[in-house]
Amino acid sequence: MKIYRRLLQYVRPFHRFIFPFFAFTLLGVFFGIFQFALIIPLLNFLFDPVNTADATAYATAPSFECSASFFKSYFYHLIYHFKTSNPAYALYFLAIMIVSAVLLTNIFRYLAQRCLINTRTLLVKRLREALFEKINQLHLGYFTREHKGDLISRLNTDVYGIEGAAASSLEVLFKEPYVMIGYFIALFAISAKLTLFTLIIIPVSALAIAAVTRKLRREAKDVQASAGRLLTLIDESLLGMRIIRAFNATGFVVKRFSRENDFYRKASLASFNKRELAPAFSEAAGVLVVACILVYGGGLVLARNNGLQASAFIAFIAIFSQVIRPAKAIVTALSNMQTGRASGERILEILDKKVEVADAPDAIPLPAFCREITFDGVGFGYTDKPVLKGINIRIEKGKTIALVGPSGVGKSTIADLIPRFYDVTGGAVMIDGKNVKQYTMESLRSHMSFVTQEIILFNDTIFNNIALGHPSARMEDVVHAARAANAHAFIMDTEEGYHTVIGDRGMRLSGGQRQRLSIARAVFKDPSILILDEATSALDTESERLVQDALNNLMKGRTTIVIAHRLSTIKEADEIIILQDGEIVEQGSHTELMNNESGSYYRLTQLQSIA
Repeated sequence: MKIYRRLLQYVRPFHRFIFPFFAFTLLGVFFGIFQFALIIPLLNFLFDPVNTADATAYATAPSFECSASFFKSYFYHLIYHFKTSNPAYALYFLAIMIVSAVLLTNIFRYLAQRCLINTRTLLVKRLREALFEKINQLHLGYFTREHKGDLISRLNTDVYGIEGAAASSLEVLFKEPYVMIGYFIALFAISAKLTLFTLIIIPVSALAIAAVTRKLRREAKDVQASAGRLLTLIDESLLGMRIIRAFNATGFVVKRFSRENDFYRKASLASFNKRELAPAFSEAAGVLVVACILVYGGGLVLARNNGLQASAFIAFIAIFSQVIRPAKAIVTALSNMQTGRASGERILEILDKKVEVADAPDAIPLPAFCREITFDGVGFGYTDKPVLKGINIRIEKGKTIALVGPSGVGKSTIADLIPRFYDVTGGAVMIDGKNVKQYTMESLRSHMSFVTQEIILFNDTIFNNIALGHPSARMEDVVHAARAANAHAFIMDTEEGYHTVIGDRGMRLSGGQRQRLSIARAVFKDPSILILDEATSALDTESERLVQDALNNLMKGRTTIVIAHRLSTIKEADEIIILQDGEIVEQGSHTELMNNESGSYYRLTQLQSIA
């Protein structure tokens, strides 16, 4: 229950739902018992002749007192009064009371369920929001280790699993036990001996059911993990459909999916079999108990010396039949809770993740970028293996710095350390003389824009993609940004202009068009610091020219960090830094570096023939 106690914190304040749910449940139990208790007077007064004992006990209205015996005596007095004056009136009275009790029982059950459903939906909403918010706070390295499909599964399948399990836990805590207690109070009132007999039989079946439910959690975790892997395979296949077909890999991908799908089926089947066995066994055990009660209780009635009348025995059977329902509900709830526990563990695994990159308690906003960015002996590693070693760089405001080197030497990592996508493991990154950790991340990133080789667009309008994060943006500002990015012309050629929806990841646009939209987004933000990571490397010649012109417009007057393999795009940089094995091996302007014919930069220019 520890997991559920933590998860149920997301429906605070509890009194809005739990107290009404509990109150409506108790009222529903009371009227549910009352409707079955009416069987006794119905049988006694309508079908048995009036005897002297009844006349003596119920002919006179009892004196008022706040007790159950008073209400019982007064109720029987009314029935006796109706029967002696006109038996039909007693029949009508009992019929009205039974119908009223049934209606009130169902009304209060409905109100209790409304409270429960309200709690369930609020739990799902808040839990999914908390999970999504936490995922967005985790550092970027986390997403390189985790499957995207597994994260989607936790946000969707596991959250819904918690919804059902949390509802079950609420019923186990605040409904079904009290329903059973109420019914057993009524049963003891009818016959203590017969009720004790039932309490001896019931635990035997309960122990067997508990043994089944304990085995559910492991199967549930297997099912949910497999669901995450399936989502990952689906996502990868849809995104890589062109490559899959180009390399005739369809059969391989289909078989891979089939293997995982078969594992999911087998895990689901094992979980289903155990989950359904518990309520089935519970129902069979309930029927067996009822049969034992019929034999034992019937013997008490036939003996006629145990104070148990036939009418009371029939009412006992009717009420006990209702005990089976909450007992079965508890068994089903316990099964659901075992399944939900697996979901809860997977969700809490994310919620309990330490946020490795967070604002310091005394962090201050960065009002403006005024002077310089400095890397002072910076070291960094994603694992124990270092990626950067003692990096020292000074980037003055308004200057353009280019980072050059083979893949994997840490060029993108250097750029990622400035907005604190990661935190350094050694040294410090400083802006205007202060460590970037002293600034709030929101204010820090508000002064930066990014244009990368991996173009990230959203299944939304062109307008909303350019004005990302600014819902109140003005059309004239968006158009200005699009013109600066050489994107206005092709935007106006689309079906609905700036209100055209561009599809998943912008797939309705060409690569050059998508890149110009990402540049327009950077222009719209009007940043002080611009980071360009291989922004033109994947484009054809014509698209590259248009994009490069847009980038040149964007770079004017801004501090720019350029990461590039094509050296022709960085010749005009104020300083070029050559990286090798996580260290700076050369730095200087294009002219200065070309004068060193034995240097790495000169060798690279010769290979690319740009000298």
